[in-house]
Amino acid sequence: MDVHDAGVAADHIARARKLAPLLTAAAPRIDVACELPGDVLDAMHADGMFRLLVPRSLGGAELDPATYIQCVEAIASGDASVAWCMNQGSGCSLSAAYLEPAAAREVFGGKRDVLAWGQGPGAKAIRTDGGWRVSGTWAFASGSRHATWLGAHCPCFEVDDTPQRYPDGRTWERTMLFPRERAKIEDVWQVVGLRGTGSDTYTVKDLFVDDAHTLTRDRPDERRESGLLYRFSGMNIYASGFAAVALGIARATLDAFIDLARGKTPALTQASLRDSAMIQSAIGIADAKLHSARSWLIQVLSSTQVEVAIAGELNTDQRMRIRQASTYAIHQAKEVVDVAYHEAGATAIFDANPFERRFRDINTVTQQVQGRRSHFETVGQHLLGSQPSLRWV
Repeated sequence: MDVHDAGVAADHIARARKLAPLLTAAAPRIDVACELPGDVLDAMHADGMFRLLVPRSLGGAELDPATYIQCVEAIASGDASVAWCMNQGSGCSLSAAYLEPAAAREVFGGKRDVLAWGQGPGAKAIRTDGGWRVSGTWAFASGSRHATWLGAHCPCFEVDDTPQRYPDGRTWERTMLFPRERAKIEDVWQVVGLRGTGSDTYTVKDLFVDDAHTLTRDRPDERRESGLLYRFSGMNIYASGFAAVALGIARATLDAFIDLARGKTPALTQASLRDSAMIQSAIGIADAKLHSARSWLIQVLSSTQVEVAIAGELNTDQRMRIRQASTYAIHQAKEVVDVAYHEAGATAIFDANPFERRFRDINTVTQQVQGRRSHFETVGQHLLGSQPSLRWV
């Protein structure tokens, strides 16, 4: 990273850290509304937090992944739902590198343009003149309430319902992009944590999407942007970015517990928390866990960036390292939050204090696909010389 790039990186990280107090103050409102309020969105847009991975050719920041996740972490220290939406939308914005230039400008050219998408088993795209007829329902569309465009991942079929396939037999899947207002949105987001993500379900039926607004994600032969960032896949960004969400939650929770421990004397005791050897040790270990997990994740991304700048593409070893470091960071972060929540005692159960919301949020992060412990099995298979599925790496 040259001096100019280092300055740009530091500036964006500083902007994200500056937003954290505002997000902390807004967190109760975000939680109740189950979406990001207008003032929060205004602040995030003003500092370009939804455009960090948009190509420079479209006015985005096009940050490198190691810098980007530090921005996500800073936002998560203020509010996890905001950071989750930020990372989900940023992962979606990688699609700008695969679209025809005119379509990319239409979808991502505005300063408040955001793309969201979800999971849609059973979805279908049928070939027609100039495009596709798309039908299906997609769930877990984080950020869809403030999105301007939605995406639909679809297996592709001929008019006669014959599946389109790659030469190796796999079903050909494309992502179809369309304005949000063309979908029917269903509010289903009544959940334990990450409430503010508004991860609704949406449906379209026989919607025409022209070829220019479709892409196959992470296909080198469709990539139109040459920047280093776009050698990384959406899965690399989702994994490391959601790990950064977990790290931000854990750091804020541990810091809040340290502040509490400096002044609290538990009921029916005479010794303050700060004078307890058990608490002192717990804090020291928790802090070490966070620093080590965070440093490893950043180091893995940084070294991979250097290697990919030379080789041109990520290899399987690099993808496995990102998956391993990301999953490890998520679970180390959860352990830290668990300790802080438990040792805070009854203080932690009140809405007025930050512990219970962050406890709910971290336990929702670990339930998402990026937090699955089975990712360690995949990494282990790779290290042992087996041929694991690469779907989630």
